[in-house]
Amino acid sequence: TDPRCLLWVCVCEWFSKEKFWLEPPSDKLRKQLEEELKLSGSNLKSHAWYHGPVPWEVSESLVVNHGDFLVRDSRSSRGDFVLTGRWEQEALHFVIRRTAAPRVQYRLEGEAFDSLPALVHFYAGSRAALTRWTGAQIHRPVNRTLPLGHLEDGSGEEKVSSACRSPGSSVAPPPSLSGRPGTGSPHLDRGSPSSEDQGSCYTELYPGPRSYVERLRAEDGSAGIDPPRAEDGNVYSAPVVETVSSFKPGGYRSRLMPGENKPLEVGVLRRVKELLAEVDPRTAAKHITKADCMVARILEVTPEEQRMMGVSSGMELLTLPHGQQLRLDLLERFHTMATTLAVHLLGCTGTTEERAGLLHKIIQIAAELKSTTGNMFGFTAVMRALELPQVSRLEHTWTALRQRHTEGAVLYEKTLRPFMKSLNDGRESCPLSNTSFPHVTPLLALLEKSVAVGEGAEPWEAAEVGVDVVMFHLGAARTIAQLGGIYRSNAESKLQGFKEQPEVLELFLTDFQMRLLWGSRGAEESQALRYAKFDQVLTALSARLEPPGRRRGPRPSS
Repeated sequence: TDPRCLLWVCVCEWFSKEKFWLEPPSDKLRKQLEEELKLSGSNLKSHAWYHGPVPWEVSESLVVNHGDFLVRDSRSSRGDFVLTGRWEQEALHFVIRRTAAPRVQYRLEGEAFDSLPALVHFYAGSRAALTRWTGAQIHRPVNRTLPLGHLEDGSGEEKVSSACRSPGSSVAPPPSLSGRPGTGSPHLDRGSPSSEDQGSCYTELYPGPRSYVERLRAEDGSAGIDPPRAEDGNVYSAPVVETVSSFKPGGYRSRLMPGENKPLEVGVLRRVKELLAEVDPRTAAKHITKADCMVARILEVTPEEQRMMGVSSGMELLTLPHGQQLRLDLLERFHTMATTLAVHLLGCTGTTEERAGLLHKIIQIAAELKSTTGNMFGFTAVMRALELPQVSRLEHTWTALRQRHTEGAVLYEKTLRPFMKSLNDGRESCPLSNTSFPHVTPLLALLEKSVAVGEGAEPWEAAEVGVDVVMFHLGAARTIAQLGGIYRSNAESKLQGFKEQPEVLELFLTDFQMRLLWGSRGAEESQALRYAKFDQVLTALSARLEPPGRRRGPRPSS
């Protein structure tokens, strides 16, 4: 008798409520699985690497290749989880403890994370050792092929037992065991799964077009057609090259402005000022982060969008040749956000103290983006607004800030500005576990220099910086491309329980800002023309607040 068959008999008899199918799932089960995987990322069922209550024997049989892993429920400690992986030809099990005080966290050895997906994404994306004593790493998720609901309803057990006990039957591994699990990157060539030298890396834990579910979907939708196939026989979907911006200011419908508007309409600016005064810095930062992550395709990316991109995250797409339109859109958003915030500040025609109060609030928003939401893209855009020459020259406003909001001035000069410079110089980075949107602005400008807009050279392009900084940002792109799943998980964790306010969110939408700055007609003009005109507007607004010709007092150095 085949010893593997005996093992399955024991498993089936010992765990009478567990099932493990030895043949592809039915259409009904396949559809149930697809529905589970479409759930919100905060729901564990949406993660294909989560296998629910499977026994440890079954989990060991699933992780067959070096670096394979899955997560299952702990049977001995309710509420805890077990990460099962294969390392150096051995199946290992690591308990993930769930603690509830002072807040819910998930711990593996000394590290703590706010969610289980954040923990998994960190270790899978960074290749960090799970424990010091084993040195084990994970990077290949084993995707489940059955819906979790089916594993808990008590059906299907008979099929496993009969398959094991049939005379002369051979126990073949299920579809997910016969080949490598999908990684969500159909354009990458994955060689031998047992080799570490191939440079393969984890990018996303959702099953992509190489997964069993997606293969069936492709086959169902292409009857009678011979689709292109990768070397391993899986259906290959060529990515779509986007040539049109995702921003459509001409067709944008707003609750804050009429269907057609002129640039900087007074009534609209007044309403925007009221909303900004009502919202606190942390709430504003969360709205900015939500909008940023949507544009960058970090959050709420549908399977269809993933198929069209050819990858699972915008963070990988922006490093690829066919990701140019996303890079251009992010540059547009970056400069539009900075310009809009500068307009709010320069358009504050009240007293110097009122203007200093608004300046303080913008500094607080920058601090919240940096520390609370981990949004380096939004943080950089806000800092750009504060560093524009039309803003930085306002001597009286900055003096009033130091006098009336000393803590804000110190925060800006001693913490935020030095940190921004260190980011650009490649001397500092944010903790991966706290970052929802990494620092990609230098990368965007480097890859799209011919179309990037802005005032003069970027900080990282100064002669004294050298080629090392440029190479640092290009090298960082490789890491960023691999960690899209971590950023998504972190963003979901940062925004968990967040209830957006439609009017506040609209303030930070690029379509709205383009309409506000250039009007319904001007927003459709070329980018270079729009920004050249508006640079003159900012200069005029700044000169009206504090006429030039006076001696400027020195700004505190960083």
